[in-house]
Amino acid sequence: MARAGLTAERLTQAAAELADELGFHNLTVSALARRFGVKPAALYSHVRDAQELRVRVAVLALAELAERAAAALAGRAGKDALVAFADAYRGYAKEHPGRYAAGQIELDDETAYASAARRHAEMTRAILRGYDLPEPAQTDAVRMLHSTFHGFVSLETQGGFARTPREVDVSWARTLDALDAVLRNWPPEE
Repeated sequence: MARAGLTAERLTQAAAELADELGFHNLTVSALARRFGVKPAALYSHVRDAQELRVRVAVLALAELAERAAAALAGRAGKDALVAFADAYRGYAKEHPGRYAAGQIELDDETAYASAARRHAEMTRAILRGYDLPEPAQTDAVRMLHSTFHGFVSLETQGGFARTPREVDVSWARTLDALDAVLRNWPPEE
């Protein structure tokens, strides 16, 4: 029988908070059970195993980040949209490092399709419409943007820029300037 007060949604939210505190890869059913003062067996009527728990956190993170990015993008186009989207992405990663890491895991096709992952791709492509990029350049640009954002944020949150003389925010702004310049001057297909 399920313990009173424990629901899949409540466990997912608590797991997301725990991932931010401990790190996503340290998220376990046992750690979550300790958070609620119960034995791990009490959670198994709501969550099958640690992998399902991690996937739930990933889906939650994708939805939260999509909401934040959509709000940031509202009414913006071109470079303003690019900067707003990038800043939303970076801000979420810094505020919720465990959830951000969760949002990077590979999901099975069915879960990915049902999640907000598609919404992220659609928003990125909407930004790119402001740069008038046709396919397949759009796909290349989506990959470039995600790689740049993820790489920068990952290095920043792991202390990779701690011993450099230039302010990280200045480098971030210059990176976005460079991305805007590349998108406005996309090289033609050969």
